[in-house]
Amino acid sequence: MNPDFALELDRDVAILVLVIVGSIVAGAYAAYRARKIPKLWFEAAVVVGVVAATPVAAPLLDEPLPAYFSMLMMGFIVAISVAVIWALRTGVDHESIIDLGLVCLITGVAGARILHVFVDGYFMDYVHLCTDYTQVEWPLPRAQCTAEIGGAWDAAASVCRPIEGDCFAWAKFWNGGLVWYGGLIGASIPGIWFLKREGLPVAKAVDMTGYAIPLGVFFGRLGCWFGGCCFGVRSDSWLAVRFPAWSPASEKQFREHLLDHPGHESLAVLPAQLFEAVGCLSIAAFCMIWLHPRKRFDGQVFIVSMALYAVLRFFLEFIRADDRGGVLGISTSQWIGLAVVAGMGVVYARFQKRAKAKLAEPLPAA
Repeated sequence: MNPDFALELDRDVAILVLVIVGSIVAGAYAAYRARKIPKLWFEAAVVVGVVAATPVAAPLLDEPLPAYFSMLMMGFIVAISVAVIWALRTGVDHESIIDLGLVCLITGVAGARILHVFVDGYFMDYVHLCTDYTQVEWPLPRAQCTAEIGGAWDAAASVCRPIEGDCFAWAKFWNGGLVWYGGLIGASIPGIWFLKREGLPVAKAVDMTGYAIPLGVFFGRLGCWFGGCCFGVRSDSWLAVRFPAWSPASEKQFREHLLDHPGHESLAVLPAQLFEAVGCLSIAAFCMIWLHPRKRFDGQVFIVSMALYAVLRFFLEFIRADDRGGVLGISTSQWIGLAVVAGMGVVYARFQKRAKAKLAEPLPAA
């Protein structure tokens, strides 16, 4: 559950590895331009190269590689692989599907980060980090403030403050802070636009995402588990777990005066991250193995998948104890989930009615 890791490589060895990886990617690009390999092979080389180079480059830049971000990227790779397999089996242009995945990755991460900035309760912190960082307060003990995060201890207020401003802190998504529904909204609109522009079957393609998305979220929630975020409420259940010292759980319990110091192991909490991971894996399996072969109209798999996730997330929010935004005792994700269920119900009825109308149309005369 350590949120960061880095490979222990000698600097010269790390540089050599990066040169080799870069050469392989450059060679794949040259081969693609010379029409000796298909575009799929080149794009696969790029993805593998990025995944291989990132943990090597991180120590050179004196930046640890967040496990959360790593698992997020793993989820994307798995989801796009599933999408390519679907495209190859159904005769859809797989190169366009890869391009679709890249578009959705960029816009999805942007949407997830933007919604985090506005709804998770940190908006003014991001503003003050750019305008007047002395107004930012981090409720951390003095030892952690100065030794671990390099902050400045304000003895008068007994709080930790940043030592400098950062106008781009809001954009540093790799440090965590992504809202799933923001990613869905951010990816859906450009994704549908891209499918229409490429002349691809929109409803058929989104059905594929009905199991590719929850499969990707499965890995994303494993990243939450490793990072320690999105933890559950305190519990004496045999399912409860204890997070290590300085984890988000122990830090919050310290602020709530449940622990004497955040340097202690947390009290037992429910692993809400793993509950959601298992739930998403179940949704993906159900939609891919059972529902997709039996669907009655295009779009059904996606609609059912999103509705199932919204229900799952709605109830899991009740056992989450991490800080996040909300109104009237209901979290932001729960409000969005209610809207998703209602919206998916309307769309389901419309698509089902359209499918029945098509079946009722008379066959053209021979």
